[in-house]
Amino acid sequence: MTTLQTERRTGETTRTPIIEINNVVKTYDTGSQQVRALKGVNLSVERGEMVAIMGPSGCGKTTLLNCASGLDVVDAGTICIAGSDLAELTDKTRTAFRAQNMGFVFQTYNLLARTTALANVELPLVYAGSSQRRELARRALERVGLAQRAMHHPSELSGGEQQRVAIARALINRPALVLADEPTGNLDTRTGEEIMKLFLDLHREEGVTLVLVTHEPDIGRQAQRILFIRDGRLQEERREV
Repeated sequence: MTTLQTERRTGETTRTPIIEINNVVKTYDTGSQQVRALKGVNLSVERGEMVAIMGPSGCGKTTLLNCASGLDVVDAGTICIAGSDLAELTDKTRTAFRAQNMGFVFQTYNLLARTTALANVELPLVYAGSSQRRELARRALERVGLAQRAMHHPSELSGGEQQRVAIARALINRPALVLADEPTGNLDTRTGEEIMKLFLDLHREEGVTLVLVTHEPDIGRQAQRILFIRDGRLQEERREV
């Protein structure tokens, strides 16, 4: 059993934040120029927190989330998840660590078009080599209210249903940490509210640490903290009551 899962299920506590980001720099080479997306970002997220990251387009929100999850590698600085330095992991072990310990929800769902909802949800457990993935995937879909749509393909699902599949996929390993990139960005208001209720229930009822990127103030206000990023720098932090 992994460190994050052990601590969550046994109720053990520690003063170490679940996310520690220290002086992180990330630069992209576009061919004609280099764009520094993150410019010395420092951030700490405590276990059980719900944090919203906000800022204008191109400010570095998604880059920060991708780096925190290990989907992208930083140029300088350190990122530690539950005390594990992501830079010390190989590509293979980093992928396994993410699959076992973190859930990631993409704005554009990132579902495999020719694969059923059930098979899409199974993917993290395929990478982990689990023999129980089919049953766990069914439970995850039931958890988000989509058990009856398990054998449908993404093209047969609405945007809200596709996002629920993506959330089920992120939750299949019952992670202590969930990262979500604009999870309501492509949804209508009513569907977005339903998706946010799912996240809030996870946070309040199960103690999941939730970090989400959003451009919607109404969603940001539901978080305990809002972090504002502009031009690759963390500019402002406001605690929400």
